[in-house]
Amino acid sequence: MCIVAAELELEKFAREKELKKLKAAQKAAAAKLQAQQPSASKSEKKKNVRKEAEEENPEDYNDPDTPFGEKKNLSRQMAKTYNPSAVENSWYEWWEKSSFFEADPKSSKQPFVIVLPPPNVTGALHIGHALTAAIQDTIIRWRRMSGYNTLWVPGMDHAGIATQVVVEKKLMREMQLTRHDVGRERFVAEVWKWKNEYGGTILKQLRRLGASLDWSRECFTMDEKRSRAVTEAFVRLYKEGLIYRDLRLVNWDCVLRTAISDIEVDHIEIKERMPIRVPGYDKPVEFGVLTSFAYPLEEGLGEIIVATTRVETMLGDTAIAIHPNDPRYNHVHGKFAVHPFNGRKLPIVCDAVLVDMNFGTGAVKITPAHDPNDFEVGKRHNLEFINIFTDDGKINSNGGPDFAGMPRFKAREAVTEALKEKGLYRGDKNNEMRLGICSRSNDVVEPLIKPQWYVNCKVMAEQGLDAVMNDTNPKMEIIPKQYVAEWQRWLENIRDWCVSRQLWWGHRVPAWYAMLESDELKELGAYHNHWVVARNEEEAQEEASRIFAGKKFQLFQDQDVLDTWFSSGLFPLSVLGWPDDTDDFRAFYPTSVLETGHDILFFWVARMVMLGMKLGGDVPFSKNDDVLDLFYHKLGNVVLVTYDTGPLENGRFVYLHPMIRDAHGRKMSKSLGNVIDPIEVIGGVTLEDLHKRLEEGNLDPNELKTAKEGQKKDFPNGIPECGADALRFALVSYTAQSDKINLDIQRVVGYRQWCNKLWNAIRFAMSKLGDDYTPPTEIVPAVMPFSCKWILSVLNKAISKTVQSLDSYEFSDAATAVYSWWQFQLCDVFIEVIKPYFSGKDPAFASARRFAQDTLWLCLDYGLRLLHPFMPFVTEELWQRLPSKNDSVRKESIVISEYPSTVESWTNDDVELEMDMIESVVKSLRSLRSQLASNERHERRAAFVRCRTNDACNIIKNHELEIATLATISSLDVLSESDDVPVGCKVDVVNEALSVFLKQKGNINVEAELEKLRKKMEEIQKQYDGLTKKTSAPSYQEKVPAHIREVDEAKLASLMQELLSFKEASDHLERENAKT
Repeated sequence: MCIVAAELELEKFAREKELKKLKAAQKAAAAKLQAQQPSASKSEKKKNVRKEAEEENPEDYNDPDTPFGEKKNLSRQMAKTYNPSAVENSWYEWWEKSSFFEADPKSSKQPFVIVLPPPNVTGALHIGHALTAAIQDTIIRWRRMSGYNTLWVPGMDHAGIATQVVVEKKLMREMQLTRHDVGRERFVAEVWKWKNEYGGTILKQLRRLGASLDWSRECFTMDEKRSRAVTEAFVRLYKEGLIYRDLRLVNWDCVLRTAISDIEVDHIEIKERMPIRVPGYDKPVEFGVLTSFAYPLEEGLGEIIVATTRVETMLGDTAIAIHPNDPRYNHVHGKFAVHPFNGRKLPIVCDAVLVDMNFGTGAVKITPAHDPNDFEVGKRHNLEFINIFTDDGKINSNGGPDFAGMPRFKAREAVTEALKEKGLYRGDKNNEMRLGICSRSNDVVEPLIKPQWYVNCKVMAEQGLDAVMNDTNPKMEIIPKQYVAEWQRWLENIRDWCVSRQLWWGHRVPAWYAMLESDELKELGAYHNHWVVARNEEEAQEEASRIFAGKKFQLFQDQDVLDTWFSSGLFPLSVLGWPDDTDDFRAFYPTSVLETGHDILFFWVARMVMLGMKLGGDVPFSKNDDVLDLFYHKLGNVVLVTYDTGPLENGRFVYLHPMIRDAHGRKMSKSLGNVIDPIEVIGGVTLEDLHKRLEEGNLDPNELKTAKEGQKKDFPNGIPECGADALRFALVSYTAQSDKINLDIQRVVGYRQWCNKLWNAIRFAMSKLGDDYTPPTEIVPAVMPFSCKWILSVLNKAISKTVQSLDSYEFSDAATAVYSWWQFQLCDVFIEVIKPYFSGKDPAFASARRFAQDTLWLCLDYGLRLLHPFMPFVTEELWQRLPSKNDSVRKESIVISEYPSTVESWTNDDVELEMDMIESVVKSLRSLRSQLASNERHERRAAFVRCRTNDACNIIKNHELEIATLATISSLDVLSESDDVPVGCKVDVVNEALSVFLKQKGNINVEAELEKLRKKMEEIQKQYDGLTKKTSAPSYQEKVPAHIREVDEAKLASLMQELLSFKEASDHLERENAKT
């Protein structure tokens, strides 16, 4: 024990001796600054610059060529400025080739899995994708560096309708052929050819953005493994009675000739009659018109008037509905109307569900085959369902010989004229309505009755609903709470899911129709019970032979394909190898994080949950005992849903990410010219090229003019090259905005300039570390200079705040924590304050210089690793230039290095409080300097600090060097309250304990200075009066807790002291004014 005590005493003695040396050196440096000579003349500076330029070799600053996939060859000297295209070159190819992004299913590390929402194979990177990738890559890189076995799976969706449309247009453009001209087999071959040649552009672009996806597991929803999973899911669900075939109403696209999902229908709100261009029609078609006409009643009972916005559908009317309690129509109960064009008898049916007797005439025409509400009426009253349209939107034979073959909107005009001729037309008027438009073809959606395959969702929806709504053991929690209501609304009112599409590109429905030799009807699908579902034709043959034993039959596979959402709903399962029990499936299912648009909370998220629970045995985004997450976004609207099986306190939540708009808050639109292409932000683009992109689109002349004017206003000089790092950091930083991101490109430009700040920090460090520098094996803050202790302490807090924010998915807070430390603490303070240690060879600074080198190296190493998930390219380039420790093997790449964690011994609150005081003094001195005449602002001037407490006096005296350096002053004198301040000084009050004075040439405008002080005193007095009123309230002592009362008392004392300080400063100026 005695030996240990002696060693501790010796260590203490040595530390005190070292600190005394450092203090003496600081005083010497301060004196040196005070006696500083005028700077070199302009001519001398030019000579020095010319001499340096002559000695430099320009080739030393250029990166040598790097073979593709090899580690980047760096230039011998760092370039003098940051160049994003040079920095971001070559790194990604090396990362990918080195398998840094690949996950190991055999690893003992805790898995963390994200499945990239599969972008359409036809797609290109837009700003929404960039936001998604920036957030997800930040998460995955952070988790990878934190020791997780991370897997981020890339994939593409075959995008049935979108891809088929693209290839059909290509065939028409190049060969003047339709898909029907070339036939199904050749058309599908053309699609595969197009996919292999042009598809997947977005995945290449994601590499440019730095997305660290595991490309060894890249998948495509139509590849062999995913196709087998789709078939297996369909067969299993069918065998459980959850998939069936039925004749129902669907959204029909007459151009694409297929059923489409609700998500593919956009709605236009029409206030009054409006002409709209419809594909296939020469002239615009008028919508928003309510046409009234009369049906004659039989038995001479007169007529009954109905109204409709789709008068052509009257050709398929099979009834007229009235309210059973409407006295106007008591006489027609059980009677019939007569169709004027074909003589069909239309029963008058009473339906209190559909009919509002107070609306219009109280009579409603019923077209069960072409209207969702009428469809339900038809089922309730067992009406006839008459389809009057062909698949391409023409009137079929059921519409009668006068109209057959007419396009539906031509027939609208013809039917109106025919009604007029028969004297049955009763006029028209404006009518508000919602018009459904297919987002893929711009065709007006037509409700059409068709036989389709459906999934019974009732039981699966109940399970998905319970996963959120279960009070005792919920599997997932959705925040904001408004999305719980949406989830509940969708799943409680869920309808069976139509999963078949009349396309050629997609997963063929694994169902075969058995046409028996004895069948009376030979039409495909004529008998519902003749369908056989199987994994392949051989299995279908066996199944049909069992069902139709002893009968002769032929098998015909269904021509339809499955809804793209069906394969997408299986994606978390299929990407990991389901239905096989693969290593990946065992290791990585359920996944951890999912990102997609909030508008498809039901269309995709709910279906993944339903199918995941049904086929995978669990919700697809959870892991036992882990905090795991799902978040989604639409062009920026992101919601994060987190799941696990533990208590809700573990942090499961939904995170709503804002929608991206332009800098003016407008929705991005091609017609406004404000759509931002992330690749153009990364690489830069001229205004002329922005205009050219608009011209290549399909805007009409007026829209083109408006769009060009918008671009010229927002980007008068185009968009400068910003690089992927700056774009990523800007997007992540924007996530704090509540409901939308107003994306200002100038902010991205600002972060690109900040990258230059990082670059210069490393250049400074390399110049001060030297070629022979070796990093320390151990850091002991206790023996270090004050500034080194401080920067390590605030670094510790930055690490803690960043990790805490990432852990709670507060991405903007995390980015701010990293940025603030680099910008305001490392660059603005620490790097500046250690410069005197390197300004000469003063032996008194030898120890401080070495400590500053070690601390600088450590800060850069930690700081770059802290920043890496946000800015992967520049951090890799700069980190690779840092010297390595001799006694350890550094990771090959920052990608796989450890994410910083806090070091308890670095935290020093006392040092931070002292630095807060120093920075306050510096801020006040800089403020006074900014008020000087422009020709005086850059000259070093004498400064004085008046202290009113001993503690403040000691701190300022101990840190004269730091203050003089940061405030760029020639000298600093510390005054007590009794000391006189020299005349000719500007004054500012720092706080209740400190005032600062800056020497000025010539006379001071005392009145102006007094006015500034008076304004500040008024503000302090206002705060003091407000707090006094609060503390004087009758109930204050009873209701306010003791600890808050103590804070208020301290604040009052502080404000009073500040008022006294301002009064003292005013008195000083008054006395100085009197002397003059």
